[in-house]
Amino acid sequence: MINFDEANKKGKEAMDTMLKNYSEVARGFQAIATEAGDYSKKSFQDMASYMEALTTVKSVEAVFELQTSFLKSSYESFVAEATKLSEMYADLAKTAYKPFEAQIGKMPSMTPVAA
Repeated sequence: MINFDEANKKGKEAMDTMLKNYSEVARGFQAIATEAGDYSKKSFQDMASYMEALTTVKSVEAVFELQTSFLKSSYESFVAEATKLSEMYADLAKTAYKPFEAQIGKMPSMTPVAA
C-alpha cells in the first residue's frame, strides 16, 4: 500500500517552503527589473550625449571617430549588461529551486509497501 499520508505531509512541507521562498524570488525579479531600467536609462542618456556631440562635429573624420567610439562603448556596455542580467537570472533560478532540492531528496518512493 502506498503511504498517502506521508506523501501528503511531504507535499504540504514543500508548499510551505515554496511560499516562504516567494519573497526571495520576488526580490530577485525586482532587482532584475531595476537593473534593466537603470541600463535603459543609461543607454538613453548615452545616446542623447552622442547625438549632442554629433551636432557639434565639424569634420567627417571627427564624425567617424565619434561614431566608432560610441558604437564600441555601446557594444561593450551591452555585453556587460547582458552578462550581468544572465547571472542575475541564474541566481534567481537557483533561489527558486533551492527549497525543492531538499524536499525532492526526502520524497518517499512510490513503490508499494508490504502489508
